[in-house]
This record gives sequence, C-alpha cells and structure tokens, in this order.
Amino acid sequence: MVTSQPLLHAAVFTLSVLQALASDTFIAAVYEHAVILPGATDEPVSPDSALALMNKNMDVLEGAIKEAARQGAHIIVTPEDGIYGWRFTRETIYPYLEDIPDPTVNWIPCTDPTRFAPAPVQERLSCMARNNSIYVVANIGDKKPCNSGDPSCPSDGRYQYNTDVVFDPEGKLVARYHKYNLFMSETQFNYPKEPEAVTFETPFGKFGIFTCFDILFREPAVVLVSELQVDSVLFPTAWMNVLPFLTAVEIHSAWAMGMGVNLLSANTHNISLAMTGSGIYAPDGARTYYYNMKTGDGHLLVAELDSHPRLSPASLPAVNWSSYTSSVKRFSPNDRNFGGLIFYDWFTFTEITKPEGSLTVCQKDLCCHLSYKMAGKRENEAYVLGAFDGLHVVEGQYYLQVCTLLKCKSTDLNTCGQPVETAQTKFEMFSLSGTFGTNYVFPEVLYSGVELAPGEFEVLNDGRLISKTRPTKPVVTVTLFGRWYEKDHLK
Repeated sequence: MVTSQPLLHAAVFTLSVLQALASDTFIAAVYEHAVILPGATDEPVSPDSALALMNKNMDVLEGAIKEAARQGAHIIVTPEDGIYGWRFTRETIYPYLEDIPDPTVNWIPCTDPTRFAPAPVQERLSCMARNNSIYVVANIGDKKPCNSGDPSCPSDGRYQYNTDVVFDPEGKLVARYHKYNLFMSETQFNYPKEPEAVTFETPFGKFGIFTCFDILFREPAVVLVSELQVDSVLFPTAWMNVLPFLTAVEIHSAWAMGMGVNLLSANTHNISLAMTGSGIYAPDGARTYYYNMKTGDGHLLVAELDSHPRLSPASLPAVNWSSYTSSVKRFSPNDRNFGGLIFYDWFTFTEITKPEGSLTVCQKDLCCHLSYKMAGKRENEAYVLGAFDGLHVVEGQYYLQVCTLLKCKSTDLNTCGQPVETAQTKFEMFSLSGTFGTNYVFPEVLYSGVELAPGEFEVLNDGRLISKTRPTKPVVTVTLFGRWYEKDHLK
C-alpha cells in the first residue's frame, strides 16, 4: 500500500485539472499579510535565525493558503516582501536568499529537496502548493554567483534579485520572475540585465507576473498584455498608498480595466507605512478588495474570475481616448485657472463653482473636459478640474497625462491636490475625457472613505469616463491617469 498516497494525490490532482478545464471561470485568492519583520541590525544574522523568521511568516501564509483551498481557490497570491520584510542592506539580506533555478529544470522541491543547494523556503512553499492542490505565488530573494569574467558582477561576487516564484498544484516550480523596476530604497537587490516577460499556462488561462513598482512602466507589464496576450496578471506588492491617484486599490483596479485583464493584487499590511489595499480585479471592475488603515491584521480575499476576460461580453471596446474631447468646441482661456501640486507634479486647475455644467482645462497638449451635475453644491467643499501633461521625476521617472475631477482638502484652493480620504458632495452624473496622446489610460473613480465604485462607471469608445448610474457615494476623485511610456526618458 506504499504507493496508494501518491496515486491518490495524482488522481485528486487530475480531477481538479479536469474540473478546471471544463470551466470558463476560476477561483482566485489573494492574501494581504501583516509581515513579521526582523529586528534592525547592521550585521547579517545566522542562516538559522533568518529561516526561523521566514518560517514564522510562512506559518501565517500557510494558514491563508489552506483556507483559500478550502474555499475552492485554484490560485493564491501572497505579497512582495511577505516572507522576510524590507529592513535590509545588501549584506543583511544575504542569509534570507536562496538560489532559485530556472523553472525549465522541472523540479518539485517538496518531493526532491536535495536536488539543488539547500532551499528550505522553496521546499516549504512547494509543499504548501502540493498539499493543498493550489497554485501558490510568493515573493522571495534569489542569489546568483558571478565572477570577474562578468564585467557587471558586483564586488561581493553575486547578484541578488527581488524574485517572484510560482508553484503549481503538484508543487512544481513553474515560474520565476526577477523584478525589473526596483523602487528607490531597494538597494539590497540588483537590477536584472534585461526585463523578463514571464508567463505560464494553466487550465484556466495564460498568466503573467510582475512586482509592485513594475506596474507603472511599460516593461514588463504592458509587454505581457499587449504582446504576449496574457489573460491574468499575478501581482505581489508592498505598496505605500499615495492619494489622490496612487492608492493601491484605485490604481491597480484601474490598470486591470485599462489593460483589459484580470489582476490578482496582494499587498503587505503595515498601517504605519500606509501599506494596505489588495484586490481581485477584472476588466469591468473589482470583484472584491480590501483597504483597512484601522487594524493591523492580515486578510484573505477570494473571488471568481473569467478565465479569458478578453472573450467576455463585458470586455472593453477599443477606445480612442482623444476622440470625444477633440470634437468639443474649445472654450476661451479661463481667467480663473490656477496651479497646484499633486505628488510633486504642477497641475493646472480650474474651480468647479456651479452645481452643474461643462468645463475645460488645458496644460500643454492635454485638454481635459468635464460635464457634471452635483446633487447640490456644498458650501464647505471645493472641487476642481485639473490637467497635468509632463514628466514625473520624484521616486521614479515616468511621463504622465492626467485629467482629474478632484475634491480639495478644504475650501482654500491652495489645498487642492493634497491627500483627501472623505467627501460629502454627491454627483448626479459625471463625464470626463481628454485629448490624450497615449493609448494607455487608466480610469479611476474613488468614493469617500477610499471606496471603489465597481459597476457604477464605464468607459465609452470615444474616450469618455462616465457614470453609468447615479453615483451612490460622495466623490473624492474621478481621474483618467494616462501613461506615455515613449516619453519616459525625456530630460
């Protein structure tokens, strides 16, 4: 009877594959994890101490994985830095790293842990996937030795990479991705020499994977969708929220809608660093999401997604983003335009003074047009229409074209653009559009309390972002967040 367990496992796995094959949908899970952080140190800890900390985090992740599997999930994403945190120098992270092989080696660490150098973290993640018959996505650190024959080799003789791994329901390593767009503080890691566009096939669609800051750039994020035609993207992140446009749930759901794919986003949870906001996003809106700045606990999300969202009737039509606004009669220059900063970018604003109407504001080549009707204009709240057409250069360099309807922090117009979480003004309708020079525009609607508005707005093929029904909550911002990748390297 020694063989019965593997046979049973194979039978269960085959059955689950066949069930998934027969379905046009799948169950996705993401876990927002409150990472147990190592103590601050200038000296590397021992490998045993590093593994002990990682096992504490993996104990928590394993509980989430078991619960996700119990709820029928086929795949679960865990956060960037979710196994060891982020308080590191190049030297102090070294005990936490493992050598992660290329997935072409066809390896199940759970059943063959001694095939390569010791890899207890990969072994445990592999067993979590295998024992629960679920795809497991995790973020760990990869180390690769190099020598003086490589002119790029660091002086300590190794490359260190921020790395995503995926194990299939048998526990096999099926994907490895080295983060390409490192955030400014990630000095413990090296940049890969070339961006990696990593994909893998499942019974429920083609998947791609990238990490955190990658989402703001063309490579590999846009390449995976536009050129490699993935259906769903796996997205481990350690995202610090920045209102009004770059809160995790807001920009990540907008990216899924703008690109026409599913996005499984797992954030770390650390309210002292404004890290929260995970979600399971479809092209037509969030299926479920989590944002909590009040408590310190982790949270599991589970939801159903279409396996091939591009084939779904709800799939967005091809949008000509500048079509509508280009046809609008240009208004004479507005004497009441004024400037203001949003996250270090100098916007041109015009105040919304009437309960309903139409406005245009321009900056450089971008003109933004708004038609709106408020359900009563409140005297204690100010709103503006804003435009920005330029290069963002703080914490990364990337070219933006942004049109935004925005609540100001107070009735003092000098506060317009400062972070705001709550509002009281409700709108009967809104329609926002702009003369964008890029096709990559991400539609954001954020309600009071940092709430999303799934199903309450849509993008028309002439480039208008419109309310479908009367908005149910007060509006913090309605934004078209455009990225013009070709202009990122302007001086």
